[in-house]
Amino acid sequence: MEVIKKACAGTREKSDIEICITPGNAGIRLSIESVVKQQFGKAIGCTIYAVLEEMNVKDAVIEVQDFGAPDFVIRARMKTALLRAAKEETL
Repeated sequence: MEVIKKACAGTREKSDIEICITPGNAGIRLSIESVVKQQFGKAIGCTIYAVLEEMNVKDAVIEVQDFGAPDFVIRARMKTALLRAAKEETL
């Protein structure tokens, strides 16, 4: 999947996450800001990288603002942001 434009998904509400994705040309660059980064920063990153691998994304810049979102919300927001940012409209 190729990221061709900037797209975001999610909100800045409690128990949610806002993910913005922009095109990149040097692999994956990930920035995570989280109220629970000390405890769950690694797990958030692992979930994001897993979705990128599932959707075959090789180049992108990803900015994450997490407000305590559970794993299934992170996955849903990532997939939504990627579909909005890519050429493909469906999985």
